[in-house]
Amino acid sequence: MSQQYTLNVNGMSCQGCVNKVRKLVNAQDTDAQITGEPKENRLEVQTSLALSELADIVNEAGFEYAGEYTDKLTTASTLHTLNVSGMSCQGCVNKVRKLVNAQDEHAQVSGEPKANRLEVETHLSRKALSDIVDEAGFEYLGEYKAEDDEQTIDAKAQADAVSKAEAEAETEEAALEAHRQFAITGISCAGCVNTIEKALAASPQVSYAKVNFANHTAQIEASLSDDEVIGIIRDAGYGARALASADEADQSFTQETEASYKAHLKQAALALGLGVPLMLYGFLGGSMQVVSTSDRFIWLAVGLATLAIMFFAGKHFYGNAWRALKHKSTTMDTLVALGTGSAWLYSMVVLVAPSLLPASAHHLYFEATAMIIGLIGLGKAIELKARRSTHQAIASLLNLSPKQATVKRNGEWQSVTVESVVLGDTLLLKAGESVSVDGQVCSGESYLDEALLTGEATPVHKAKGDTLFAGTLNQNGTLEYQATALGKDTQLAKIIALVSQAQNSKPAIASFADRISAVFVPAVIALALINAVVWLLWGPSPAASYVLATSISILIIACPCALGLATPISVMIGMGKAAKAGALIKQANALEQASKIDTVVLDKTGTITQGKPEVTQAVWLNDAVTERQGLAWVKQLESQSSHPLAQALVAYVDKQSTTSLPDRLGQIETQPGLGIVATLNQQPIALGNAALVTAQGVSNEQLASAQARLTPESQAATLIYLSLGQQLLALFAVQDPIKADSAKAIAALQAKGIDVFMLTGDRSESAKPLAAQLKLTGVFAELKPDDKLKHIQALQAKGNVVAMVGDGINDAPALAQADVSFAIGAGSDAAIANADITLRNDSLMGVSKMIGLSQATLTNIKQNLLGAFFYNCLGIPIAAGVLYPSMGLLLSPVVAGAAMSLSSITVVLNDNRLRRYNP
Repeated sequence: MSQQYTLNVNGMSCQGCVNKVRKLVNAQDTDAQITGEPKENRLEVQTSLALSELADIVNEAGFEYAGEYTDKLTTASTLHTLNVSGMSCQGCVNKVRKLVNAQDEHAQVSGEPKANRLEVETHLSRKALSDIVDEAGFEYLGEYKAEDDEQTIDAKAQADAVSKAEAEAETEEAALEAHRQFAITGISCAGCVNTIEKALAASPQVSYAKVNFANHTAQIEASLSDDEVIGIIRDAGYGARALASADEADQSFTQETEASYKAHLKQAALALGLGVPLMLYGFLGGSMQVVSTSDRFIWLAVGLATLAIMFFAGKHFYGNAWRALKHKSTTMDTLVALGTGSAWLYSMVVLVAPSLLPASAHHLYFEATAMIIGLIGLGKAIELKARRSTHQAIASLLNLSPKQATVKRNGEWQSVTVESVVLGDTLLLKAGESVSVDGQVCSGESYLDEALLTGEATPVHKAKGDTLFAGTLNQNGTLEYQATALGKDTQLAKIIALVSQAQNSKPAIASFADRISAVFVPAVIALALINAVVWLLWGPSPAASYVLATSISILIIACPCALGLATPISVMIGMGKAAKAGALIKQANALEQASKIDTVVLDKTGTITQGKPEVTQAVWLNDAVTERQGLAWVKQLESQSSHPLAQALVAYVDKQSTTSLPDRLGQIETQPGLGIVATLNQQPIALGNAALVTAQGVSNEQLASAQARLTPESQAATLIYLSLGQQLLALFAVQDPIKADSAKAIAALQAKGIDVFMLTGDRSESAKPLAAQLKLTGVFAELKPDDKLKHIQALQAKGNVVAMVGDGINDAPALAQADVSFAIGAGSDAAIANADITLRNDSLMGVSKMIGLSQATLTNIKQNLLGAFFYNCLGIPIAAGVLYPSMGLLLSPVVAGAAMSLSSITVVLNDNRLRRYNP
């Protein structure tokens, strides 16, 4: 008779855990019904089994039976209002919420970090809440009182100065919480990658999952907890743990790679320590057969020693193969386990039951088992050593950020850990130090080296109001700055996250290799079985020995390690070199697609040009006023204006180093659309366009005379006139100058056979001379944003692969339409959001560099894939013995194991050739 039980079970993380218990219960009661809520530790079971039997089954499944389930809602909840110091944003509230919910999943937690107020409705005691707050890293100050509101007014005022940055940080935090990174253990080949990705893709809560074979990590976007994601991976037969940050990911990679390297090296030494003497014994004429009773005992000892090698040096092969079998999949370890296990079992049959085999088939293969394990282990160790350098791009970025910061606390400067800095803190930056967190300069001036962040070698001047980025190096001077972004919200952390995410993505070319890898191991096993049948039916005597030798050779030489390494390491190196060169690539597909670009479309302002007007020519017309005097008047007229043309004039005056102190101008008045008018000794002095000075009495003849003195390069410039009374004093030609290396960058693109067009909203009179000067393929001017998009569509309709480079909001639609889009790093957020590749500096040379890097990376990947496919296509038939009938050549399993390891090492070495490429 069935009974209904509601059990309290600790340790469950997902429905896979419930299913695990269900299978064990159904094994004893096929009619049992089991459902559960893992997050609530609740398991409902309708069964004929006794409660004690259920408790044993739960414990056998790896969980903890904690008695019958009691709904915690039956315990009365109390609303606690706590005074908590140290919180800076809703992320802090969320941190407390998670810890509270771990003890009371029904608790409600909300708060006002700026007011130090935290409200918790829970059945937990005030003491328990105090301990949780302390565990979260904050300070519990007792019960929150009404008068505490008055004390937070000043704190709110200070916090409002960074509220915008905080809001952006919280938005970014939510996005990064969805995109998480996990370290994966147990991966041995591309088949493992496919198994894990399929298991994750099968969950509707997982929207994105990519596993990187090169560094054994996974990038996952899912509406699941970390434990639930880990549960899915564990159910697939692999281990996993969540990585909280890129720093932890880097440390994890370094530590695990080093540990794996040492382990494989020890295992290889142990196995080769037995295998090499045995192999030399056979090569030097020793018999690998049993010819006497004493031989049998000696070889039996060797067999037991080989078994010990299999356990201590090769147990990971057999363990991984068994887990894969339980999950109805196959991996590289399946091939190794089958090959070495078959060789050992065959040899033991020869020793223990020789009558089962013909006398001519009594060859022993203990040396093959030991040598294969040793050679594959040695190959893995060499591969790991070569692979450690591939993560240096992220490691070098992580090393930029200092661990200590100098912060003003209680009116004094104190050295604290970077983790202790909170938003709004005032920090001190001395010469030679690196910026600890993103911030805004409060006082001081200096030059900062941002090369490793932007790729731009020229130091950047920083003064009050300018933005500082974590990791950049202060060259001289002392700055005080206010923290505006911390931790993973800094630009450096976002760059690291983007590079890490891009390194885990796959180019389209990798999908072909993935599809092959998914069926490769089962196909090899099937091929080995067919090979065995062929040798048994038509092979020479002793057929059993030939079957074993050829089948083991096929299994070993066909391991798809090289195939699995062909793409990811190249992608990681390519992404890393791009990051060092000042470019951030969002997805590997963009890196692949960039190699096919045959047309580049450039925006003008801010892309080809500096986006900052400058005075390119000044014409002085009246000897009665000196140039120095006139420039001083210009500066006095324009110094209070924020208009770009005004700033260009002031900058020009400053460059001339004028020291003249003219009479003070009076009644300065701005006339919108025209310019500025003031008075000097009862006369009007005007600075503006032709309409403004004409209204002051300047004749058209004076204007024409001034314009006639302009150089051809200034004919398309914006003209600004200076007049005193009815006399024209000067004419200034103001233009947006071409960036220093734009011409060189365009020439570099054209040298690659790429057509270069310019799309701009500027006037044709300005655009066409510029296009002619730069020798562009074509120019389209006076365009609206949708016009730019239509021009790109027209180019694509002709079969061109089009890249768009822009920096403004008006470029966003065109960037989205292009096959590959580049955003100038100093451009708008909209442009950067729609771009595949962001150039962290303002140079167009980055486009040519990234196209060259893309071509080099894709060539490297194709070389790897071709080598891997060629190796297997050539190696498998030779291992099967196709050369035996004509040449008498048969591949030894030992040689097959060495060749398999060598293929992986060859791919890794070829990958590292890419490291020498200089973009």
